Amino acid sequence: MRYLISALVLLLGAVPAAAQQSSIPSEPQPEAVETSAAAQFEASLHYRHGQVELPGGIATLNLPEGFKYLGPDDAQKVIEKAWGNPDGSGTLGMLFPEPYGVTDPASWGVVITYEDDGHVSDADANEIDYGELLEQMRESTEQANAERSKQGFEPVQLVGWGETPSYDKANHKLYWAKQLKFGDAAVDTLNYNIRVLGREGVLVLNAVANIDQLADIKPQMNEVVDFTDFTAGNRYQDYQEGTDKTAAYGLSALIAGGIAAKTGLLAKLLALLIAGKKLVLLAVVGAGAALRKWFTGKRDRDSGRTM
Repeated sequence: MRYLISALVLLLGAVPAAAQQSSIPSEPQPEAVETSAAAQFEASLHYRHGQVELPGGIATLNLPEGFKYLGPDDAQKVIEKAWGNPDGSGTLGMLFPEPYGVTDPASWGVVITYEDDGHVSDADANEIDYGELLEQMRESTEQANAERSKQGFEPVQLVGWGETPSYDKANHKLYWAKQLKFGDAAVDTLNYNIRVLGREGVLVLNAVANIDQLADIKPQMNEVVDFTDFTAGNRYQDYQEGTDKTAAYGLSALIAGGIAAKTGLLAKLLALLIAGKKLVLLAVVGAGAALRKWFTGKRDRDSGRTM
């Protein structure tokens, strides 16, 4: 109860002494608890701005105004505790737009990871039929849903491209967006993807938001493409043929699900998500509910009750 009263005082200010003496404090509404809890959660995060070197020194982010970065530990907190995902470990951090907090409905995040499968050839860049590729991905997504159900995840429908794939051959950067429907969700999910090809691997940047945020996110993701680069010695042009590791797939498989291509599972869009080797990225629209559940659970534990 102390926790609840403290949360209410923070939100509404001190209660007059007379009122405290004449009435029994009532338990605050869930919305008030959530607002206070969200503020406390936000205050626990450590944002960085400007020039950021990613863990391991493999790449850098030259953040302009309007962007902020969280390191791996804080990113894990956001993914698991704020957004309700089962596992948020193994990232290189996350990007967020200013001025929103991570639990704000208008906010969205970019999860950064690195796949060290080797140097990805872009020889097929001009040969990809994106319409045909989309149909292959849809079929594979449907096939993967049976396994998703076994793992306790709701089915996913690949609605279509949120943005048709585009490859910047000069800078070896690939980007596209998918529109996804999770289960019976009323609002579709936007999954905006950026891949920066490097010497022996690919920098992976995935933005997750609501589909109706696409118009706002698209120009900002174009900025993310521009300010994300490998460091000297790790860039695409630093590749040493015959010496460096080479990936067993090209751009087409990278879009459909690159790593799966090596095991004959081309275009298994979410197969690796199920296997837990990547994040199961949920819609930001669920952040509020997830926070309420997490902080309400904390409140009950603090009061000595078991969940």
